Amino acid sequence: MGTHVIKMPDIGEGIAQVELVEWFVKVGDTVTEDQVVADVMTDKATVEIPSPVSGKVLALGGQPGEVMAVGSELIRIEVEGAGNHQEGTSQPAAAAAAPVGAGLPREAAPAVPAKAVEAAPKPAAPAASAHQPAAIVPRQAHDRPLASPAVRKRALDAGIELRYVHGSGPAGRILHDDLDAFLAQPATRTQSAPGGYAKRSDSEQIPVIGLRRKIAQRMQDAKRRVAHFSYVEEIDVTALEELRLHLNKKWGDSRGKLTLLPFLVRAMVVALREFPQINATYDDEGQVITRHGAVHVGIATQGDNGLMVPVLRHAEAGSLWSNAGEIVRLANAARGNKASREELSGSTITLTSLGALGGIVSTPVVNTPEVAIVGVNRMVERPMVINGQIVIRKMMNLSSSFDHRVVDGMDAALFIQAIRGLLEQPASLFVE
Repeated sequence: MGTHVIKMPDIGEGIAQVELVEWFVKVGDTVTEDQVVADVMTDKATVEIPSPVSGKVLALGGQPGEVMAVGSELIRIEVEGAGNHQEGTSQPAAAAAAPVGAGLPREAAPAVPAKAVEAAPKPAAPAASAHQPAAIVPRQAHDRPLASPAVRKRALDAGIELRYVHGSGPAGRILHDDLDAFLAQPATRTQSAPGGYAKRSDSEQIPVIGLRRKIAQRMQDAKRRVAHFSYVEEIDVTALEELRLHLNKKWGDSRGKLTLLPFLVRAMVVALREFPQINATYDDEGQVITRHGAVHVGIATQGDNGLMVPVLRHAEAGSLWSNAGEIVRLANAARGNKASREELSGSTITLTSLGALGGIVSTPVVNTPEVAIVGVNRMVERPMVINGQIVIRKMMNLSSSFDHRVVDGMDAALFIQAIRGLLEQPASLFVE
């Protein structure tokens, strides 16, 4: 038997270190070739690390949340034959240092199916079944079982403490099927959560790692460095909604349904022709403002793991339907953690919307190094006075923020007023 050492691969783009987000194996597990053993994160994307060999896990090189240098030891695996590492030597064979497919974003790693984590071989622990109760698992109150954010949310909504749930995934990871098995046993479910009026003294510590850490760092950096100011304007979108519904009725089946977002993108594109200083990025260290001809719109997207901003490139060249289709594709990729590094970088201005949860007013944070972000609030029907008459109109607020170091208040107000004029008279969106 020999030892094979997998090193932290060089993911490219000059990245010297990455964050270890999650292990999918533990010491003693048996892994197969091409099985995903860990997730790591760069500044822009999550990357899966597959094993190039089959064998038994001997040692793990770090803990989730740890920042590891490229080339450092990630995992040791006992293999048949000599392996690539000899005891007493400091380095394994160079040719086998990087695993096959490492350094590629989640969707690009060859020979690793999209469900690689769920499809990976199960650990030796027996799975829950009708013959073996899945409820009581020997974990301590402070233990934090492995589970995805979606599984954790579902468990929280159902009042389930995950420490009682048997995990049938790799390294004891709790899957949706495990929650189904647990919920199917009413007798044990009642042991997992206190009643609505019962006193509780439990607490849970959640490490800020992975995407959540990146979000926290970027938000803190943006608030520290950017001179934020926000501007809110209400817009009558009655005519715009009539146009959107008409287009969907006529062409929705053949071209796809339109939401408000592609209309907002079009309004931003047209308004930026008059206000190029807002379609810009600011290098505050080099004291250089770059105004961009191309309009690359970041679409703020909320996923299970946190906020991501995939980029709609060259929005100025897209039609309503082509931009709408690309927005949907990018949002799905981001929510599925399948967006590439290229799809998550290079925006020149950002559009953020909470949809029906948009509230009345918000104060979005500028997505540095951009200098502006346009925020969309909820659409509501309200009585409005028009020509001395009270009429019901569909109203919506835009809550937008700007970097006051670069954008003057007058320019920001005029920019939003230009967007307002375009949306209230939607035919003007298409007049060249």
